[in-house]
Order: sequence, then structure tokens, then C-alpha cells
Amino acid sequence: MSGPFSDEDEDPRKEFWYKVRSAVAVILSLAVLVGGAVFVGVKINDAYVAYKSADDYLGDGEKDILVRVPTGASVNEVGGILVDNDVVKSLKAFKKAVRDSSTEVTIQAGQYKLRTHMNAAKAVAILADPANIQHTRVTLTEGLTMDEQFTILAKATNLPKANFTAAVKQTSKLGLPVWANNKPEGFLFPDTYEVADNPTALGILQTQTKQFIKVVNTLNFTGQASNIKQTPYNALIVASILEKEAKSTKDKKIVAGIIYNRLAKGMKLQSDATVLYANGAPGKLTTTDAQRNFESPYNTYLHAGLPPGPISNPGADSMQAAVSPTKTDYLYWVVTDPEKGTTAYAKTAAEHQANVAKFRAWCQAHKGKC
Repeated sequence: MSGPFSDEDEDPRKEFWYKVRSAVAVILSLAVLVGGAVFVGVKINDAYVAYKSADDYLGDGEKDILVRVPTGASVNEVGGILVDNDVVKSLKAFKKAVRDSSTEVTIQAGQYKLRTHMNAAKAVAILADPANIQHTRVTLTEGLTMDEQFTILAKATNLPKANFTAAVKQTSKLGLPVWANNKPEGFLFPDTYEVADNPTALGILQTQTKQFIKVVNTLNFTGQASNIKQTPYNALIVASILEKEAKSTKDKKIVAGIIYNRLAKGMKLQSDATVLYANGAPGKLTTTDAQRNFESPYNTYLHAGLPPGPISNPGADSMQAAVSPTKTDYLYWVVTDPEKGTTAYAKTAAEHQANVAKFRAWCQAHKGKC
């Protein structure tokens, strides 16, 4: 008996495996072709990236960095600065980006915020827009001494503090009013200033005195001082004391009136603020016996009358209060709550001592703040 298939019949199992092998062969061939194409594509892309990045970075950058462009710098010099700071990869890429810019590129002197490893064209776009210049602003609050101002200015401008202490001695160049008698303390007006590129200490101080004169003219300071029978210099001294002795405009005007009352009666001012200035100890509220006994013309516990000059650089509010005092019969004042700025007034020494007791109680309740 013969098997299930005759010799003429085709074995279906052989046909099945033949088709499977053919399909696998096709798949493998396609895989080789696709893999080769991917491989070639990767290589082409790598070659393109290598070509493009040979002289230039490709991205938006990595780390923020401030770069200063000096006055009069050429394209080559600016490019060199960027290369030195690792902003752009090469001078060649930077110059090409300048040439290829759709608009004429003008780079102004100043400080710019850029990034390391930047595409040169992106760096040029930032430098070409003056709005991207980073300006240095410094705020000098009211009531600071010159020395305190100089510390702040030195930190903000990276200029040595010694530059300011030397510049302030050039009184003939500061632009002080005649009635300053070449004494700059009190005339360096406190404000927020925008510092120019490559600043000088003298230039900054000149800007401050220029602003002082502007405020003096706006307030008619000298005219108002004359109206209350004070010289403008003495009124400025009073304003400098008010910055330390009172907070609100109302209190400044009352304290100014008390100061003039005491001066008229020949009483010593006994201002702790002047004593602290004499001892070179700003930032405190009270004085010690030793400080009050320290010999100095600025010590108003020892000497009657005003100190010989301002003890701070006052703002417009204190200057206005000094020439428009509130008239009262008070002869004493004391701040009873320094945090709130509460000030108590008295006509007699006994009343004043009761107010002083309130201040001392506040200090006991707020250790380390007096």
C-alpha cells in the first residue's frame, strides 16, 4: 500500500517552509537596507553638525554671563571679548554673524547679559539691541553718612572705596554750592542713581551734588531758611539731625521746632544722634556715658548750639521740615517706640523723664534693639 501522498503530489509542508524562508530573507534584506539607511543618515547628520559647529556653537547657550563692551571697541575687539568669555566659539563665526545680519549692526558700550556657548548670530542679535544693556542702579537711603554711602557705592560699582574717599576731597570739582564752604557731608543727596558705563567716583559724587542743588531749588530751601532766620547751612545741619531723630513728616516738623526753641534759649541740644556721629558709631539708638563725655564739637551734650556740620545726608522730606518747623512750646522729645516711630514731647524736664522711662521700658522689652 502506498503512503498518503503520491509521487505526483507536492508536499504542502515543504511549500510552507519554503515560503517562510523566503519571507525571512526579504525581511532580513529590508532590515539591512533600512539599517544601512539609518546608519548613513546618522553619519550625514553627524557630519553636518561637525561642519556647522567647527567654528560656531549651535544652541542658545548654557550659563548666564555678564560681558562688558568697552567704549570704542571694534568688531574684532568685541568678538575677542566674547571668545575670551566662551560666549562664541570663534572670531570667524562672530564676524560672519555680523556680516549676515539682516540689519546694520551697531554695538554700544555697556554690560550685556549673554550665555556661554551661544550661537554667534544669537549673540549678535542681543548685542545689537541697546535695550539689552544692563544698567547698574544703586540706592542710597536718607540719613547715611558719606562713609556709609561710599561702602554701598563701592560694592555696587566695583570701584575701590578709597576712590570715593579720595574724590570727595576734590571739593572744588564736586559742584557744591558756595554756602557749603567746601564741606561735602550733607550735600551728597540720597536717591536711586543709574551708574554710567565705566563710572568714576568723582563722576558719581558730582551727580549727587547736582541732584542736591536741584532739590534745593525745587524746595526754595535757601529762601525758606531765610524766612525763619536761619542760614541754609544751619538748616541743612538741622535736617541731617531730623533724619536720625524722627520718622514721620509731622514729627520731623515738630522736632525741628523744638531744636530751634532750644537754640533760642541757649539750651544744649543733647541729641544722641550727634554724639553717635562724633564717636563714629552710627546705627545705634542710645549712647553710653563714655560716648556722651567724648570730646568733640559734634557732641551736643558737651557743647551748646548746633554741631559744626551735618551728621548725615538728608532727603527732601527732612530738608523741607527743617525750613518749615511746627511752632510749639515743647523743649524735649524722645522716641518711645522706635519700631512704630512713636515720639513723645514735653515742656518740662520732669515730663520728659517720664517719657524717657517709656523708651527704656521698650528697650527692656526688645533686647538688642537699642
